[in-house]
Amino acid sequence: MTTSRPAGAADGYELSDDPARLDLDAVWAFLSTEAYWGRWRTRADVEAQVAGAWRVVGAYTADGAQVGFARAVSDGAGFAYLADVFVAPEHRGHRLGHRLVETMVDHGPGADFRWVLFTRDAHALYAAHGFGEPGEWAMVRQARGALAAPPA
Repeated sequence: MTTSRPAGAADGYELSDDPARLDLDAVWAFLSTEAYWGRWRTRADVEAQVAGAWRVVGAYTADGAQVGFARAVSDGAGFAYLADVFVAPEHRGHRLGHRLVETMVDHGPGADFRWVLFTRDAHALYAAHGFGEPGEWAMVRQARGALAAPPA
């Protein structure tokens, strides 16, 4: 288990990859109402995705309330997919998005993996952590049905 605090920890936020610490109500509340990328999912879908995740990272206030989240799916050997990264709107501006990605990608067992993600925003945040255009080696098969066109 990894727990991280920024130098000085003056901002009062803590990050942890302990899945037992997750507040699934907080994760569901954000993903079902705020996230453009997956509102089609049911709570059971989200719970199954979290339970089946290779790794999860949560961001918490000093009183323990969960205000950020990221999950990853991986083969555990060389490839990982970063998903569902969010910071609650009222807690943005404290570099929590950067810290979530950094903790997930660089400060864990997948630091040397090839990572991928799908997003239509926050490109600068992900680029700061080494993500870029897929290049000539990547192909994507688009989803069908409910996954094909996430709500705006």
